[in-house]
Amino acid sequence: MSTGWGVVGAGWVARDFVLPAIAADPDARLVGVHDRDPAALVGLAPAFDDLDDLLAAPGLDAVYVATPNHAHAPVVLAVAAAGIPVLCEKPLAHDVPTAKEMVAGCAGLLAGTAFDQRFHPAHEAIAAVVAGGELGTVTTVRIVYGCWLPPDWASPVGGRDNWRVVPARAGGGAMIDLAPHGVDLTGRLLGEDLVDLVALTATRVHDYVDPTADDTAVLAGRTASGTLLSHHVSFSTADPLPRRRLEVVGTRAQLVAEDTLGQDPGGRLTRIDAVTGAAESVGFDAAAGPFARQLAAFGAAVRGEAPWPYPLDRDLALHALLMEAACP
Repeated sequence: MSTGWGVVGAGWVARDFVLPAIAADPDARLVGVHDRDPAALVGLAPAFDDLDDLLAAPGLDAVYVATPNHAHAPVVLAVAAAGIPVLCEKPLAHDVPTAKEMVAGCAGLLAGTAFDQRFHPAHEAIAAVVAGGELGTVTTVRIVYGCWLPPDWASPVGGRDNWRVVPARAGGGAMIDLAPHGVDLTGRLLGEDLVDLVALTATRVHDYVDPTADDTAVLAGRTASGTLLSHHVSFSTADPLPRRRLEVVGTRAQLVAEDTLGQDPGGRLTRIDAVTGAAESVGFDAAAGPFARQLAAFGAAVRGEAPWPYPLDRDLALHALLMEAACP
C-alpha cells in the first residue's frame, strides 16, 4: 500500500525536491498540493486552493509542510487536528514559543522535522564509522556550509519572496536557515546531541532590508561527553568557492565529506589515517538523494513498516538551543 502525500507550500524546495521525491518513490503517490498564493500552484496538479479541502481529500496519509518558517505552525496544527501524520521543514518555527505550541499540538501523532541531511548516504556512512569506533576518540566535528543569497535573490518559483532574510518570518538570517542542519547532523553522526552552543553573527556583505538579518555566523558547541563542534554558515560565500565541507576528527582517523551538504545527491567522502596520513575514498550510494530517502523513511513510518527515529521533542530541544545561542 502506498502513502498518499499532501504538500503545503509550493516554493522551490517543494517543486525541485519534495514533489520529485514523491514521484520517484514506488511506495508514494501525490494526493495534492496547497499554497495560499494561487500563482504558486500554476502547473501543479492536483492543486487545492483551500487547506481544509486538501486535508479532507480521499487517500491522504501524510502532509509535508514547506511554507516559510513563520507559517509552519498554523498548517502543522491544522494537520495534527485532522489526525494526519506531518513532516515539517526545518526549523520547526521562527521562534521557540511557537515551536513548543506545535510540538504540544502533535502529541500522540506521528510527526517529524524535515532534516534531509540526516539521510544523505555519505552522512549515514560517517555515522556507521563513528558508531563502530573506527575513528578512535572523536574530538571535533567541523562544518562549513555556505551559499550566496543577496537581497535581490529571486526564487525560481514565486518571484522575489526572499523571506529567508526577513527575521520576522524566518527567525533570523543565515544562522537560522543553515545552522539547524549542522546542529541536528552533529547528533546524528555522533550518536549524542549538543548540550552547549554559542554563536557570533555578522552582516558583512549584503545590505538586507532588515539589518538584523545576518549573512554569516560562527557557532561553537559541545556534547555531553566533550566532543566539540565548529560550525561556519554563510549567505555571503560565492557559489564557485569551496563552501560545503564536513570533517569528523578522531584519534585514529579523520573523515572528510565534501559537497554532501545540500539537497542534492553525490559528493565525496575520504578517510585520512592518523598514523600514516594516507587518504582513501569511502564508498557510498552517490546516486541516492537525501530528500528521496527522507520521504521514503517517513512514508515507511506512516505505513507502520519502520519507526521514525527522530522524536519531535529532540528537535524542539535542539531548536531551543540554537535560538538561545542566536539571542543570548
